[in-house]
Amino acid sequence: MRLPIRVVFDQRGEAPKRLTALVPIVSVLAALFFGAIFLLATGYSPIDTYTNMFSDGFASSRGVTDTLALSTVLICTGIAAAFAFQMNIYNIGGEGQLYLGMIGGAWAGITLGDHLPSLIMVPLVLIFGALAGALWIFVPAFVRSRLGTSEIVSTLLLTYVASSLIDYVIYTPDSFFRNPNTSFPQGRLVSASAKLQSFGDTRLYPTIFVAIILAVVLYWVVKRTEFGYRINVIADSPKAAHYAGINAKRTTMSVMLISGALAGLGGAMLIVGPYGKIEPSIVNLGYGYAGIVIAALARNNLAAIVVSGILFAGLRVGGEKLQISTDTPIHIGVMLQGAILLFALGGEAFRRYKIRVVLVRAVTT
Repeated sequence: MRLPIRVVFDQRGEAPKRLTALVPIVSVLAALFFGAIFLLATGYSPIDTYTNMFSDGFASSRGVTDTLALSTVLICTGIAAAFAFQMNIYNIGGEGQLYLGMIGGAWAGITLGDHLPSLIMVPLVLIFGALAGALWIFVPAFVRSRLGTSEIVSTLLLTYVASSLIDYVIYTPDSFFRNPNTSFPQGRLVSASAKLQSFGDTRLYPTIFVAIILAVVLYWVVKRTEFGYRINVIADSPKAAHYAGINAKRTTMSVMLISGALAGLGGAMLIVGPYGKIEPSIVNLGYGYAGIVIAALARNNLAAIVVSGILFAGLRVGGEKLQISTDTPIHIGVMLQGAILLFALGGEAFRRYKIRVVLVRAVTT
């Protein structure tokens, strides 16, 4: 039996500013609400769980520094995804580009570290990591800009290749990147000159400032520069961009290469920061995929990604410590991240459209 109603989506001319601010906030609250239902159904206290997560991730000095430390790489992968999304390009392969950034940064730190001072070496590691990330997205960028091939499939599939490459350089005997002095396969440490010092006894490194500055600068680039204008015109109307004389192929190539470089930079920050080597467990952490969620929550606002990146880092840090301090499953933090993504994407429908329920009257003859 057909219901006598139908749902009508009327596109808004311009979304109200209040909705722009409310959608991310409501997305987080809705995710917490349904997360609470899940916790109750599995026999855990939502109040105790959320209190512990907040305390472990945001309310203690160790929790704050751990959250900021993790947010460093998440901000990089977030702005990598969001920068491509500005032009309706979906770089889903930030995870793989992050891996290549680690490999490129580790190569520079091992090869050049003994010959150059730290003042030069650390920037070189970051640059080589960014170049490696850009190189990894070059083929998807080329076929997308020249042939119109979907970048979603190509960037995603290359992530699996990059994951195998991480395993290869670590688990292959006599590999350049493998530590020869350990019985169990581990990454080879970069030279001391290629490493930064953390703040005190924390896991937080000065690279957090690099990530934040990059997010703010890229926000300015998109909003205030001629390059950003080209991006916005192509995103709004490719035909209008063509008639305006904007080279869409060149701009597409540039945007994707920059996106890959930003993800690669995140991998290199792990080299100059907490790892100091290629860490094979990186393939299980999903930092690149988390960047997509962070970008969605921030609605691709590059400056707002700093806030959403710190929020997600806190959720992950709090979730990891839950299993240590309580018997709550560690995956509750991951579940909340996925729920936030779903509600953030669903909230876009309310921002872009007026949704009306219309009563359908039966036609009589």
